[in-house]
Amino acid sequence: MIEYVAGRVVRAEGDTITVEVGGIGYLIYCANPFVFQLNEENTVYTYQYVREDILRLYGFKSRKERELFERLLQVSGIGPKGALAILAAGAPLQVVEAIENENEAFLVKFPGVGKKTARQMILDLKGKLQDIVGEEGYLASSNASGPLFDQPLEEALEALRALGYVEKEIQKVKPKLAKEQMSADEYVRKALQWMLS
Repeated sequence: MIEYVAGRVVRAEGDTITVEVGGIGYLIYCANPFVFQLNEENTVYTYQYVREDILRLYGFKSRKERELFERLLQVSGIGPKGALAILAAGAPLQVVEAIENENEAFLVKFPGVGKKTARQMILDLKGKLQDIVGEEGYLASSNASGPLFDQPLEEALEALRALGYVEKEIQKVKPKLAKEQMSADEYVRKALQWMLS
């Protein structure tokens, strides 16, 4: 298995990034490609997915994020696309809380997760994720920079969706917004400034 790819991210588009290493470009699928700095050196922790007709690399900011992805893949009914969609929501702590509290209503909000899959997630993962997500809401990783769930920021992102902005545009500004501490209204105003400039 390829543990990580370290190189310059030369492209971020849709749900992929291209990392150039020694003249070779690796196409890597990501939950949010825009968390990686474009035209800069990045270390992307990878998961190699192999099936009869598929060979893909999936990329993550940390080993712990990759581990959560791998745990989600162990659930019957969740494939790589579904696991990425869950991670793309940007709130792993909420996912863990929903599993621990058996909150099926929250889990079925994710694309491709129905009641049966939500129930399976609870059965398979309840009590098994605390080593990945710490009690304070941080990814259990040395490079975690803060809480995984910021209520005002999430409200602002919902407001942007309501205004008609597509997920690609929203995910582009989210990492920049996450560095700030603001109210939901201030986040929206800042996001609109960046999107319209």
